[in-house]
Amino acid sequence: MARKSSATTARAAGPSRARGANLLDPVQVFRALGHASRLRLVEALGNRDACVDEMRELLGCSWSTVSQHLAVLRRAGIVACERQGNRVVHRLALPCVTAFTSCLSAAASGQQVEVRTCCT
Repeated sequence: MARKSSATTARAAGPSRARGANLLDPVQVFRALGHASRLRLVEALGNRDACVDEMRELLGCSWSTVSQHLAVLRRAGIVACERQGNRVVHRLALPCVTAFTSCLSAAASGQQVEVRTCCT
C-alpha cells in the first residue's frame, strides 16, 4: 500500500495544523468566522451538537453549502465531527468562540464589555 506524501498529509490536516502542531492559526480562525452563515453555525453549535440536516434547516441552504461551510470551520479548528451510526454529528472544538462572538455582538450594540482571558 502506498504511503501518503507529507504534502498530502499537511493538506488534509488543514492550514491551521499543517506542521503537525496542535496550535490554531488565528488568521485561519478569523477567516473562517468571516462569513455570516458560518457565524450562525458556530452560534448554533454553541448551544448543542448537530448534524448537517439540522444546520441546513437553520440556514435555509443546500446540504452541500452547509457541508462546505463546516469544512472551512473544521480546517480552522473551530468545529470537530464524529460519526454516530449513519449520521455525522458536529460540535464546537473551540468553545471560546461563542464567548468571543457574544462579546463582539454586545460591543456592536453599544454595551460595555470586559477583557477576560480566553476559555476561563
